[in-house]
Amino acid sequence: MSDLPDTDFTQRFIFDERDVRGELVSLERSYAEVLAKHPYPQPVAQLLGELMAAAALLVGALKFDGLLILQARSEGPIPLLMIECSSERDIRGLARYHAEQIAPDATLGDLMPDGQLALTIDPAQGQRYQGIVDLDGENLSECFTNYFVMSQQVGTRFWLNADGQRARGLLLQQLPADRQKDEDDREDSWKHVTALANTLKAEEQLGLDNETVLHRLYHEDAVRLFDIQPLQFRCSCSRERSGNALVSLGQDDALALAAEHGGAIEIDCQFCNQRYLFDETEIAQLFAGGGVDAPSDTRH
Repeated sequence: MSDLPDTDFTQRFIFDERDVRGELVSLERSYAEVLAKHPYPQPVAQLLGELMAAAALLVGALKFDGLLILQARSEGPIPLLMIECSSERDIRGLARYHAEQIAPDATLGDLMPDGQLALTIDPAQGQRYQGIVDLDGENLSECFTNYFVMSQQVGTRFWLNADGQRARGLLLQQLPADRQKDEDDREDSWKHVTALANTLKAEEQLGLDNETVLHRLYHEDAVRLFDIQPLQFRCSCSRERSGNALVSLGQDDALALAAEHGGAIEIDCQFCNQRYLFDETEIAQLFAGGGVDAPSDTRH
């Protein structure tokens, strides 16, 4: 067990007298590890943190066994933001950007004009699901809210913030009628909880603990906060996976590629910068069925 304080986790809460549930996320160490892999400008780091927070919230809300992948793409200064978060709450992320086009005060619309947001669920069993919407909100919080407006009837709202050191998120979601049967009462409740959440300032969300945030917003409501669910940065790349990628090329093409690069192929993980080197002897061994030296569960 680590003696370090909990900084990376999701935490669920419910309203005892309303058909509304919520989820909070806090990311610090995992966020720092993602940012440490590449020298991201502040606007890119901020959006990447918000997307990490959204991914963590969705893993908690959607309840599946497998991998969640979020991708925001555009033809603008940031062509790609990508986050992967597993149902075990292992998270990693990356961004592609044109540094010379990144203005310090740029908005989401400036950085990712005419962009699209793709949400992919790759379950351990069953078919892969993907939904795509335009990045037409003023910020990522609005974009995710719009996604759920278009994809399902249940009310879902997001509040996301990041500053390069911390990433925080709040999700509110309507539940099926249970505590409140009258539709007008349900709608009033939803307007009530979302209106209060709209008063949460970025500095409050980033600087206050969950208990304080909930008291600040909902001290007149009966709210139950559940135990935290830890998250961690972990990259799923491995030498075995890199070897399998070479095998997919075919032996002749893999050996030819090695010959073009001085007798070896180097595969770099885009998420964590880990490098895997395969010389011609090791490549031949892959196709002879010898496998690779590193264990298959190498994760870091």
